[in-house]
Amino acid sequence: MSRIGKIPVKVPAGVKVTFQNEEIFVEGPKGKLQQKYHPVITFEDKGGEIFVSRINEDKQSKSFHGLYRNLLNNMVTGVTTGFNKSLIVNGVGYKAEVQGKLLSMSLGYSNDIYVAIPDGLAVTVDPGGKLTISGIEKQRVGEFAAQIRKLRGPEPYKGKGIRYDNEIIRRKVGKSGVK
Repeated sequence: MSRIGKIPVKVPAGVKVTFQNEEIFVEGPKGKLQQKYHPVITFEDKGGEIFVSRINEDKQSKSFHGLYRNLLNNMVTGVTTGFNKSLIVNGVGYKAEVQGKLLSMSLGYSNDIYVAIPDGLAVTVDPGGKLTISGIEKQRVGEFAAQIRKLRGPEPYKGKGIRYDNEIIRRKVGKSGVK
């Protein structure tokens, strides 16, 4: 039995989960999500908890068991509390600001970089250079944060660039007065 797959998914009050035509529909206070699933996985609702099980013991079925349990859990969490990723823009002259549905960034290049903010995501910028991306889909929040970080990754000598809030950059020692 899958260690992750056998843990039931707790459904809080105000969240409605339905299964039909090999699709999961989750509706909550923050929005609606849907996800297709493989027919070897079955879902059973037992009063506030959903149990995920598999039809057979094939290797693929076993891997789908934990996957779809976590996907369902992420959907329930997304429509209740949502997901956040924080990035820090660090460097002299480096800045970011939100202009409508565009994220404008000055990252040391000759021109500013403009990135369209996808539908369903919200971006806020603090004056200290902290960028917060939030939304109800965990995958889209993480993917957009990775795209932003990729624009100017942190460098190891001065630490300039865009890094995750909880990321630790191993700093290197630069040249030391070699004659």
